[in-house]
Amino acid sequence: MTNKSQIKLCLLGIFTVLSMKQWPTLFLKSVIYLIGLAVLGICVIIAGVSISGNGGMYLSILIIAEVAAIPFFYALYQGILLLQYIDQNTAFSEMSVKAIKNIKNCAFTISVIYAAEMPYMVYVADKDDAPGAVVIGLVFIFAPLITSVFAAVLQKLLQKAIDIKSENDLTV
Repeated sequence: MTNKSQIKLCLLGIFTVLSMKQWPTLFLKSVIYLIGLAVLGICVIIAGVSISGNGGMYLSILIIAEVAAIPFFYALYQGILLLQYIDQNTAFSEMSVKAIKNIKNCAFTISVIYAAEMPYMVYVADKDDAPGAVVIGLVFIFAPLITSVFAAVLQKLLQKAIDIKSENDLTV
């Protein structure tokens, strides 16, 4: 048996072990990990620029971006946990509600962090004569805010589904 055929058999074994139900969650976990790696790379670059002293008047903006990465990574972790609950068929549980609540809080925290930085961003944009920077700053505020509102709706919906499920379990 050649190495190529051994690799094909190994991959075939891995793919047959994973059921069709796990493919979507596996894909989403992979996307979360890739997003995490990309943001981690950006954080490393930002840290390098900050440490080297080349940040200039953008230094506080770079530091705020590093601070905002903390709740971002925690939200990614909660997303991985939520996908694991789905894989374990415990999606309709209080653990899932808690994970969505944590994602909601992290997204809101990120939005507040960037909103607190916005006055300085406006100052820098005015000084550099770059009005597009303000629009980019608004995107960094409203994207997590929309995510937070969406997570709040999902949290409420999931909690109602759990309540209905527990009522049905009691009536049987």
